[in-house]
Amino acid sequence: MKLGLPRKQKGAVAIEFAVVFVIFFAVFYGLVSYSVPLLMMQSFHQATAEALRQALKVDPNTPNYGTTVQNIANSVVQAQTGWIPAPFNFTSTDYSSVYNSGVLTVTVNYSTSKLTRVVPQLVLPVIGPVPNLPDNLSVQSSLQF
Repeated sequence: MKLGLPRKQKGAVAIEFAVVFVIFFAVFYGLVSYSVPLLMMQSFHQATAEALRQALKVDPNTPNYGTTVQNIANSVVQAQTGWIPAPFNFTSTDYSSVYNSGVLTVTVNYSTSKLTRVVPQLVLPVIGPVPNLPDNLSVQSSLQF
């Protein structure tokens, strides 16, 4: 029985690094790319809820009550979402408030096509597109006055 030195494994470390790096990068990119939409959804929920709280403070005997509460709700949503950077292209057309029959409804409807400009979608083998998001990030809050 002949004992010899193990065969040299030239390039094995490079191949192992490449495989591990691809897996690590996919996990890291998934974590980051899903965190941004989740943060935005949380901010939209907070903004719509705060808009309703602020609109609730308006005296119902105020002239043009419906218009007043809609304007207050829109200004609160704008202030609450002011942190969103300009490249995300979040504009006043992405939110609205409607007062109808004693019910104020505040809605945020943000198209994820705007989001993919900042966080590009990657197509990974076996996994598919990352992040795999719906067409719109939508939040709606209502309050009956």
